[in-house]
Parts: sequence; structure tokens; C-alpha cells
Amino acid sequence: MQYCKKCTYPINAVNIQFDDDGVCTGCIASEEKDTEIDWSQREQDFCDYIEQRRNINSDYDCIIPVSGGKDSHFQAWFLKNAGFNPLLVTYYTHNYPEIGEENLNNIGSSIGLDHYIFRPSYQLISKMNKVGFEMTGDMSWHFHCGAWTIPFQVGVKFKIPTLVYGEHGGIDLTGQFSLHDMPEFTKRQRNEELLRGFSHEDFIGKEGIKASDLSWCVFPSDDEIKKVDLRGIFMGNFVYWDANKNLEVAKKCGFKTMNEPFDRTYRDFSNIDDIHENGIKDYLKFVKFGYGRVTDHTSKDIRLGYMSREKGIELVEKYDHIFPGKSFEHFAKMTNYDFESFMKVADSFRDPRVWKISENNWVKDTIWGGVQKFGEVYLDNESAKKFEQI
Repeated sequence: MQYCKKCTYPINAVNIQFDDDGVCTGCIASEEKDTEIDWSQREQDFCDYIEQRRNINSDYDCIIPVSGGKDSHFQAWFLKNAGFNPLLVTYYTHNYPEIGEENLNNIGSSIGLDHYIFRPSYQLISKMNKVGFEMTGDMSWHFHCGAWTIPFQVGVKFKIPTLVYGEHGGIDLTGQFSLHDMPEFTKRQRNEELLRGFSHEDFIGKEGIKASDLSWCVFPSDDEIKKVDLRGIFMGNFVYWDANKNLEVAKKCGFKTMNEPFDRTYRDFSNIDDIHENGIKDYLKFVKFGYGRVTDHTSKDIRLGYMSREKGIELVEKYDHIFPGKSFEHFAKMTNYDFESFMKVADSFRDPRVWKISENNWVKDTIWGGVQKFGEVYLDNESAKKFEQI
């Protein structure tokens, strides 16, 4: 495993590349962010864009897809204070911890904005958690689908032409694009990256799920999009994105951080909206790619100057391999999975370029130059031999 010389990302992170000096594209984009962009002009361009595209026949100037997290609060606060009236739109995951639920209910009332929350059936989401996990290695497939579909359905219905998402993850995390590219949302991004190449049709017939259960998963047609001139943009292309600074604004709006630590990261203020984001969803990313949420968080904070790379490595070593018990309990309650059955499915997504079997343990090379053991193997002997042969 090769790691970036400046942050904690491995070379197999999603959408990342390394230059000849061993520096990842995420760090290169971060340096670009600090040295090449006129953020005052970008902010003005952002406000001008919203103003020019607003539908004068609508009560709302734009839509902000929100989860209720710190960035959602920051986005809502920014646009409200810039003189706009955005409509907040949420896809409800049924995975909110208590404080996440409080934050979700707080965002509209504290800032003074209307808030549309779509709540799919709990029974349906329980089934989709199970099917998504078994089919894609991610129980949160329905979350990705809802968050990138419901706001567009609302935009079509109410003829609101602009959707404002937060940062572009591909830029902010791994430098998939340059900040000079100003990428917007595309259907291709939704289908190939966010939905992993699957569609709602892949769920039909599994666990008794019917097509009529999934109308909320259907993205608007091209004709519907063109009629409204609907476009999705990323606020992080126009406003300097720093989660720690966004948190300061969010707290002034009543946002609450976790009152107890997560299992898999040191941050107590990120991804509070879904118990699995810092839990078993992230654990599955670790299984599949060999790195987890703490790698994301440390890399961001290293680039922004909040910690050294040495401290980041220490935190990765502390958190990356931890199994998230509370998140698993929530998942198990919804799906009736036991631990061993869960691990067998998880192991089927493990990447043989990252992991190997040694003395009945999964092991991988680590960022600090040693070997990390990780739990007992939950494969039968024949499968284990096949894995070693790969």
C-alpha cells in the first residue's frame, strides 16, 4: 500500500491519483484552494448565480438538500443571510441518533426556513438496508438514492431550478477535479458513483419489494429536467470549505455535537445525521478499501493545518480497525442479522490487493510501516484458500 506523503490517504482511495513526488491529488487540490482561488469573487459569483436563475413565480430561490448536519446549518445560514429564501429538503434515513434528530428539527426553525422532509416506510428501509448490504456492500444505498433524487423531484414539482449541495466530495477529499473545473451534478455521477451502478429496479422482487414501493427512487426524466432548467451545483466551489469553521456557524444556530465519542473517528461533529456513516457503513469501506472515515477526517484536518501528519497517523492507527458495536446493533435490529452472518457478507467484498490471510487473521500493510491484524476470518476454509490464491 502506498500512502500520500502529506496526508493519510492510500493510493487505492476512491478517485485519487499520486504525482511523481508521492503527493495525492486531494492535497494538490487543497493547495490550489489556498493559493489560486479568489474566494471573495467566488462568493459574489455564487450569489449572482442564484439570483439570475431564481424563478420569479416561485416562493423559493433555490433548494438546499440537507441532512441536518453542521454543513447543512452553514449552507442554510449563508443563503438566508445573503438575502435568499431557500427551501430545505431532506431524505429521512431512519438512521438518526437522538442528537441528529434534534439537529434535523432545529435547522429550519432556528434559521427561519421552510423544511420538506420525505420519510419512506420504515419497513421498506429495513428491507433495503438488507438488500443493499448484500448486493452492494453498503446498507446505505437507499440513502444515496434518496439524497440525490428527492430534492430533484421537489425541484421539478415546485419549479425551483437550482439545487445547492455542500462540498464536492471528489474535490474536497481526493482531488478528482480541479477547483478551476467548477463541476456540477450530473446524472452520470449519480448513476455510476453515488448509486454504484445499481438502480432501484435491482431491488424489485427482493425481500418482497415492489416497484410501487420505490416511486421516490425514480429520477426525473430529461424532459422534466429541461422544462425547469434544473441544475445541481456545489457550494464548496464558491465558498471556502472548512468543516471546523462551518461548525462554529452551526453552533450559533443551535447545532449540537455528539455527547459521546464515535467508535471509528475522533470527530464529534461530523456525520451525526446517520448512525452508520461513522459506523458499519464506514467499517465496510475499511473492509473494501483498507481505510475508513478517520482517514478522511485526518487528511482534511492535516491539509487545513489543524494537525500534523504524525498525529493523523496516530489517529488512523487508533480508530481505523474498530468494529462499531452500536451501529451494528441498530442495523441488526432492522435486518435480523447476527454478527457472524454479517461478517461473512462483509468478507465477500474484501479487496485481495489490500488484505491477506495469516494465521486465521486478516492482515494488511499499514501507513506506519507495520502489519495490522484484523479479526478472525469468517470464510470457510475453501473460500479462504481461493482468496489466498488470488
